[in-house]
Amino acid sequence: MLYYLFNYLDQVFDFPGAGMFQYISFRATVAFLLALLSSTLIGKRIILLLQKLQIGEIVRDLNLEGQMQKKGTPTMGGVIILSSILIPCLLVGRLGNIYMILLLVTTLWLGLLGFADDYIKVFKKDKNGLHGKFKIIGQVGIGLIVGITLFCSPAAVIRENIDKQIDQEHQVEIVKYAKEDIKSTQTTIPFFKNNNLDYADLFTWAGENAQTLGWIFFIFVTIFVVTAVSNGANLTDGLDGLAAGSSAIQGVALGILAYISGNVKYAGYLNVMYIPGAGELVVFAAAFIGATIGFLWFNAYPAQVFMGDTGSLALGGIIAVFAIAIHKELLIPILSGVFLVESLSVIMQTTYFRYTKKKTGEGRRIFKMSPLHHHYQKPGGQISALIQRPLQAIPENKITVRFWLIGLLLAAIAILTLKIR
Repeated sequence: MLYYLFNYLDQVFDFPGAGMFQYISFRATVAFLLALLSSTLIGKRIILLLQKLQIGEIVRDLNLEGQMQKKGTPTMGGVIILSSILIPCLLVGRLGNIYMILLLVTTLWLGLLGFADDYIKVFKKDKNGLHGKFKIIGQVGIGLIVGITLFCSPAAVIRENIDKQIDQEHQVEIVKYAKEDIKSTQTTIPFFKNNNLDYADLFTWAGENAQTLGWIFFIFVTIFVVTAVSNGANLTDGLDGLAAGSSAIQGVALGILAYISGNVKYAGYLNVMYIPGAGELVVFAAAFIGATIGFLWFNAYPAQVFMGDTGSLALGGIIAVFAIAIHKELLIPILSGVFLVESLSVIMQTTYFRYTKKKTGEGRRIFKMSPLHHHYQKPGGQISALIQRPLQAIPENKITVRFWLIGLLLAAIAILTLKIR
């Protein structure tokens, strides 16, 4: 809103300073500060309201140190994060940008889905929350909306990097782009010299129908990525500050990737496809980072509030849709490696338990407990599991910080893949 107001003041009245809103860097900085201030200023009020409404966390006794002390801690704090993302984006974002629209819709959609789950847990006293099939339907639904929108929207285009030459005089690489923007199912594939992968190339056997099949495949990829990352973030939200801090780190990496992809000079330097309009996502990324960091003011150990599914489902979905919008979804296994490992630990644990129970009549475990972060909270020798180390339980805040450090390393690697090939 402010973007359009100051743009009008600049063009009509030549208002001093109004032209600053034309710069993405300026609006991103404002979005970050607004999100940070919003989450910290309104956070306390929302926590008091949640306490007044007796919206407390239902804690299962898993025999973990300090776990039962968390019982009754206000949950549904994801409202703090979501409002702190939406307010700055609505104020300083370009609301006509297709990518901004998709991210705002994703935030609201998955936020409401998570809110419904938390509402059933807290007010209906049903610890299982929203039935799993309804969660999946909601996640598939937003994935379908995003995929179809990117397919149909004339604004969602790329300019392909088609060739590169070496300037012998200055010893620099010059990347040539196609003359026109096109609709394309291309994505960036890490570690390969020719780093554009076109999903349509998987269906060359279909002849003239290859491009159509490529788009259909892209939509299925979108649905899978959104569902997987959203659930991964949800599983990671088990320690104070873990999901929020991990998401903030990924948000920084995605903001850098969006800035590169939306700037033809930087895209040319790194020889990646140029995505017109993607630079606007830097504003969203800045709000996302500010909101998650601000939330840590209350969510850091010992947490005063939990984000609940209201926050975790939305954070994962935002990260997924953001990566898809800038054609970097194949970097997700690296960038969201913490979420991936947490999800895999649950899948491995469940599969192995069922397999051994069917074979021997007694279910066995790989980890002392899953998701993986709980494995480190358990001392070795108490539970029969294939992996007993570490033998001593690690304090919760130390586990969280170590996971953050791993997330930072993975984020750096994800960015470096653009040059390492």
